[in-house]
Amino acid sequence: MADKPAATAATQEGQARAKMGAVKMDDIARMAGVSKSTVSRALSGSPLVNEETRARIQALVESHSYRVDTRAQGLRKGHTHTIAVVIPLLHEHDQPISDPFFLELLGHIADAVADHGYDLLLSKIGPGRTDGMADLVDTGRVDGLIAIGQSTAHLGLERLAARGMPLVVWGAQLPEQHYVTVGSDNRAGAERAVAHLIAQGRQRIVFLGQRTVPEIRLRHEGYVAALAAAGIEPDPALDVPTRFASASALTAMRSLIAGGASFDAVFACSDVIAISAIRALQDQGLKVPEDVAVVGYDDIQMAAFYNPALTTVRQDTATGGRLLVDLLFAQIAGRAARSVMLPTELVVRASSGGALSGTTTPGSR
Repeated sequence: MADKPAATAATQEGQARAKMGAVKMDDIARMAGVSKSTVSRALSGSPLVNEETRARIQALVESHSYRVDTRAQGLRKGHTHTIAVVIPLLHEHDQPISDPFFLELLGHIADAVADHGYDLLLSKIGPGRTDGMADLVDTGRVDGLIAIGQSTAHLGLERLAARGMPLVVWGAQLPEQHYVTVGSDNRAGAERAVAHLIAQGRQRIVFLGQRTVPEIRLRHEGYVAALAAAGIEPDPALDVPTRFASASALTAMRSLIAGGASFDAVFACSDVIAISAIRALQDQGLKVPEDVAVVGYDDIQMAAFYNPALTTVRQDTATGGRLLVDLLFAQIAGRAARSVMLPTELVVRASSGGALSGTTTPGSR
């Protein structure tokens, strides 16, 4: 055991460090007259440390407000207790991560990550950053990655999966993909939405969305399938590429109207796009749904309170967020994980002229 003067000197040094907020495990060890490894064992509850020593160490820890550096500890053990949530927007120049759908899904992800005792690192990967996700992984700051959307980053996601990085993506299931996805049945959801418009007597239905994104490509397939089932030939003039940002959608819809296109309904690939379309229609004196019926996709909170209330395809973000996290932690633990496709619901409200405003029509897997 250290002699009394040495122990006193160590205590005084530790107190000086405490005043500067810089007490380290080495200091606790010197003040307690034990090795650094003994302090580490005591704080981790090891039975190799006797109760008297443990109590002495604990008293010093509390009196000097020492906190274990869990990040450094995790790095030594090969993990960081941090999950990255990435929003890849390589296809978008102006879509913010404050998009209501992103925020809703992100909230459910954050809750589930916190339940596992992990921190969350949020990152937006914009145009021109094709290696942005790989760069983030290579920093060694995260134990796994959740991507909200595939954007045009499918090949980059494939490369990350090939490296064995724990990875789960909110998006579409693509042929022969090697990463795990959680997402809605985009094709069936869109087909049901367009079939609903046709059931209201609409024949000239606009498609608003950007088909370079896998989920939107599947929604377009559902749009075409619903038209074909009703014997309606798709009109290329009504297929309008539209980015997800409100201003872009508003511009696209105004251009369609100004061009003199004939249409009586709009299927928009997000609620943000649908709300922008309604505004453009109303600005031109057109009534929704009397002149033009509108259906959106996502069922963000604003959809029910807009005027007119928006008919939309509901995605189960609560279940989706939990599954994204559960499947990621399964991979971190070395277990197998499989992709999941969630059903959608058609929520009928005033904007489509549906007779059963506010009702839902369950989808299928």
